[in-house]
Amino acid sequence: MNTESTAYAADIEAIERVVATVEHSQQTKDPDEFLALFHPEAVWTTGGGKVLIGLDAIAEFTRKVLPADDWDGKVTYEVTHVFFMRPDVAAVKVRQLYRPPGEESEGAPLYVMTKQEDGRWLLTACQNTGVVAD
Repeated sequence: MNTESTAYAADIEAIERVVATVEHSQQTKDPDEFLALFHPEAVWTTGGGKVLIGLDAIAEFTRKVLPADDWDGKVTYEVTHVFFMRPDVAAVKVRQLYRPPGEESEGAPLYVMTKQEDGRWLLTACQNTGVVAD
C-alpha cells in the first residue's frame, strides 16, 4: 500500500477513530458504542484468555463487564503500529494504559480490522493481552 496516498492517510485516520471510539466506550462504560465497532462474525480473546466468537458472544460478555461498578473508566488507547496485510485488512497494535488510583497497568491489544464495502473499518479478530512488568 502506498503510504504517500490520500487513501492510505484516510484509512489510518479511520482506524485511529475506531481505536479512539474503543477508548471512549470504555471510559463512558457504553457497551452499545463498543459493540457497534465489531464485525458480526468477529473473534475476541479477552485479557483473561476467554475466547468469544461472534457478536452475540462478545455482546453477552461486554454487557456483563463494561458497566461494572468497580471500574472507574480510566484507560487510554493509542495506535502504535498499523500493518496493511491487504488494502482492506489491517493488523493494528495498540498501547492500552489503565490508570486506576495508585496502580497503573498496561495492555498490548492486537486488532485485526477489516474494511467493509461502505468504507467502515470494523474489529474482526482481536486479542487483548496484558503486559507483565519486568
